[in-house]
Amino acid sequence: MEIQQNTSLKAFNTFGIDVQTKKFVEVVNVMELKEVLNTTDDQLLILGGGSNVLLTQNFDGLVINNQIKGVEVLDETENDIVVKVGAGEVWHEFVLYCIEKGYAGVENLSLIPGSVGAAPMQNIGAYGVEVKDLITEVEVLSLEDLSLSTFSNQECKFGYRSSIFKTVAKGKYFITAVTFKLSKKANINTSYGAIEDELSIMGVEAPTIKDVSDAVIRIRKSKLPDPLEIGNSGSFFKNPVVSVEIKEKVLERHPEAPVYPQDSGEFKLAAGWLIEECGWKGKQIENYGVHKKQALVLVNYGGAKGKDIYNLSEEIIQSVEQKFGITLEREVNII
Repeated sequence: MEIQQNTSLKAFNTFGIDVQTKKFVEVVNVMELKEVLNTTDDQLLILGGGSNVLLTQNFDGLVINNQIKGVEVLDETENDIVVKVGAGEVWHEFVLYCIEKGYAGVENLSLIPGSVGAAPMQNIGAYGVEVKDLITEVEVLSLEDLSLSTFSNQECKFGYRSSIFKTVAKGKYFITAVTFKLSKKANINTSYGAIEDELSIMGVEAPTIKDVSDAVIRIRKSKLPDPLEIGNSGSFFKNPVVSVEIKEKVLERHPEAPVYPQDSGEFKLAAGWLIEECGWKGKQIENYGVHKKQALVLVNYGGAKGKDIYNLSEEIIQSVEQKFGITLEREVNII
């Protein structure tokens, strides 16, 4: 373990923003993590896969790159299996591991960029599945007293693309591991989005979890840019959840607007559709812009600054608010 000085973070964020950090270190276990935290009083920034962050300036502190890995089976029955996963594992590689082993539940979350540790923080979700429904507990290290503890599913206070780690506990803990309860008997979920259509194109009538994963991967690749080719963080904005009154106002003027009823009695609108209606889809400004296939995705075509992308997001928020009276919320963390 070596603390590096004046290190570029370009390779450690999927936007590919080239800013520097004063200090940088990778940790591969909790012992190394404690050692680092015991010997520093620098401001901290924790990065896993760097897939949900926009770096807008150099960081005058210590960046800790989470490389704590490993998958451990804690419990197993005829129907279920409980696995504890190091937070530094790549999320999609964990999904592929589960599919290979026949563990069902995460297949709809295939190809989501980032690390396992980011999954509970963001409560990642896609195609009718949210990770909160699979997580039993989250292991964390307190950045205050370096004690190791666990948050139960309920204590994580999961919400839409949110958790306690993004709200009241933000910056207080380092996520070291996540425990999942998965099924050994697949309950295939193909009702959301274009999964059924994609399976039909693939000629699959009785899908397995691998088939579902393959379909999701094909859909995501057709709509979303590969961060290795075009810098991006996936969905930049959350889909807004609005009251019935606001929903009715939108449908009055735009009856074609995609609307999704929520258990709360509110309604989720598609942020991508709102942004597209404001004319942003495919718009390029010098070396950054809005992706041509998905208006939710802001992109760095090469050499863009984080502040440029942030300012673009501000303009998008203002235009949606002016046209629809709805304030979009960023899904990414701004540093």
